[in-house]
Amino acid sequence: MAIGAFVEGPSGGAGYNGRVTSFVVLSCIVAGSGGILFGYDLGISGGVTSMESFLKRFFPDVYRQMKGDDSHVSNYCRFDSELLTVFTSSLYVAGLVSTLFASSVTTKYGRRTSILIGGSVFIAGSVFGGAAVNVYMLLINRVLLGIGLGFTNQSIPLYLSEMAPPQYRGAINNGFELCISIGILIANLINYGVAKIEGGWGWRISLSMAAVPAVFLTIGAIFLPETPSFLIQRDGNIDQAKMMLQRLRGTTGVQKELDDLVTASNISRTIKNPYRNILKKKYRPQLVIALLIPFFNQVTGINVINFYAPVMFRTIGLKESASLMSAVVTRVCALFANVVAMVVVDKFGRRKLLLAGGVQMILSQFAVGAILAVKFKEHGAMEEEYAYLVLDIMCVFMAQFALSWGPLTYLVPTEIFQLEIRSAGHSIVTAVIFLVIFVIGQTFLATLCHLKSVTFFLFGGCVCVMTLFVFFFLSETKQLPMEQMDQVWRRHWFWKRIVVEDEEDQTRTAEGTIALSSTPHNK
Repeated sequence: MAIGAFVEGPSGGAGYNGRVTSFVVLSCIVAGSGGILFGYDLGISGGVTSMESFLKRFFPDVYRQMKGDDSHVSNYCRFDSELLTVFTSSLYVAGLVSTLFASSVTTKYGRRTSILIGGSVFIAGSVFGGAAVNVYMLLINRVLLGIGLGFTNQSIPLYLSEMAPPQYRGAINNGFELCISIGILIANLINYGVAKIEGGWGWRISLSMAAVPAVFLTIGAIFLPETPSFLIQRDGNIDQAKMMLQRLRGTTGVQKELDDLVTASNISRTIKNPYRNILKKKYRPQLVIALLIPFFNQVTGINVINFYAPVMFRTIGLKESASLMSAVVTRVCALFANVVAMVVVDKFGRRKLLLAGGVQMILSQFAVGAILAVKFKEHGAMEEEYAYLVLDIMCVFMAQFALSWGPLTYLVPTEIFQLEIRSAGHSIVTAVIFLVIFVIGQTFLATLCHLKSVTFFLFGGCVCVMTLFVFFFLSETKQLPMEQMDQVWRRHWFWKRIVVEDEEDQTRTAEGTIALSSTPHNK
């Protein structure tokens, strides 16, 4: 029998009643807008670092290399600068640290509190960016933005998954990735517009405008309701949680879902240290997926395109304006794919999208690597038609990522964790994303300089590995209530052995304890 037969999980709403109400939609729109913050930053940093006025003021060495003043500098190395990569990557170190702290805040004080903290700190960071007069202020800007994103990226996907009805959870959670794409597109359009401002101060608008979505999120979060899961987890107020659940689902028949939430909350109350608890054998499948899914997401090379797209297109010969517009084009393709993903994710499931997207991403990375290897030399410009061919292939890559690995990296991990480890688990997911973005952001320009076109073959190889991982080790999770997600691992050809062994160990331990307590003691 094919392995694929063993990895299909249960489906359906498990008897839960309800529909997507306007209350759910409005709450999720406000919360999901936090994705615009992350997307705006990803898009804005690559744009400003390709602007000549910005480079000339803060990174003059890079500016001289980009202008070709040094004929001995390879085309692949014109943007290689340690200081430039520190500027780009410092945000992700701050995000990595803050998201681990955000887990305890989210668990103790609620998802809404973490969203409020994240939005407020992001606003402060935007002020430093727009007013920057030296590199140190730019770095403060990046660190504050990172702290803000650490809190919002940790809490918002959790909020969306807990608010959504199980049968529509995929579509609603994918709204977060859609907002990321919208944020990147807005950033690219702003970069394209302000680059034409005479006087070379357009980059200040780009950096300071990050405050706009942050203000919207922060004000909106004040009025957001808390999730029923947190209301029960916080103080056991079942009546309040039931009223909220009825309002969210648009029906009074929510008792089955409420009972599952109460059961999950009772279990979570017995857990004192979620990070230690998640290391137990019974949570091994969730932990492995929480580590590898976000890791694989980043080694596709996606954030190389997100925050280095204008730089990369300038490297292969496009001018400043054309390179910024190219970034806009690739993002529009991704945005349309995000919308398609929201429509089909609950119909076709997570696995099929990840597998189909993976195959096409492999072909895209290999194609870009082959074109650069043949047509892009270390000195001299690339022929324009091949530069635009690279752009076309990047559009295909971005669309496939936005249809699969982009939204599902946030969706799948939030679905699979039981309530007692959910906040800690998603903190791990977010931390891995920030860590790998930091490493790639810190090394990509140097890697491109030394490995040249092989860089894209390397990314393609990583996509091969992660596609195989999905095929063999990831179960389907569509439409199954999160409180019943442990059923998935008992049906999987590989994970069920680990889960069953843990249950048998617990049974033997319990039997041994009973036998010991019933044995008469010699006096």
